[in-house]
Amino acid sequence: MSERPFSVLSIQQIAIGARDKGALKKLWVDTLGLTPTGNFKSEKENVDEDIVSTGAGAFKVEVDLMQPIDPEKRPKVHEPALNHIGLWIDDLQAAVAWLTEQGTRFTPGGIRKGAAGFDVCFIHPKGNEESPIGGEGVLIELVQAPQEVIDAFKSLA
Repeated sequence: MSERPFSVLSIQQIAIGARDKGALKKLWVDTLGLTPTGNFKSEKENVDEDIVSTGAGAFKVEVDLMQPIDPEKRPKVHEPALNHIGLWIDDLQAAVAWLTEQGTRFTPGGIRKGAAGFDVCFIHPKGNEESPIGGEGVLIELVQAPQEVIDAFKSLA
């Protein structure tokens, strides 16, 4: 393997799905006290999500509470319940290029704007013959970290 041209800085988010996000909000907002910070709805991705968070600044972590717009359509954001994890990446373009060279399988759609406004792409939960490296059952979102997050993690080094 060639030298990795990027770093995974931290967990940016976890995404949890249910048929009805009301029970998720009761736990994550009402009971655990996470702060609502936004909403995202996409017919194409069959998702209606509330974004809540804990922590602050560069160390804020999102918990995306998702329900399907139509439970019978795909993707089924509520199956499995832990839909995906998101990782802050310091150089998303370099990461995708390098990971592709290593045989990593990505979901269709390439790099695009995600729910929180950052550039994202997804490592497929399963590898295949052409690209054998996958998430071993877990969808993994790679999220371009903003400069303030990159700088905050550099200051810890």
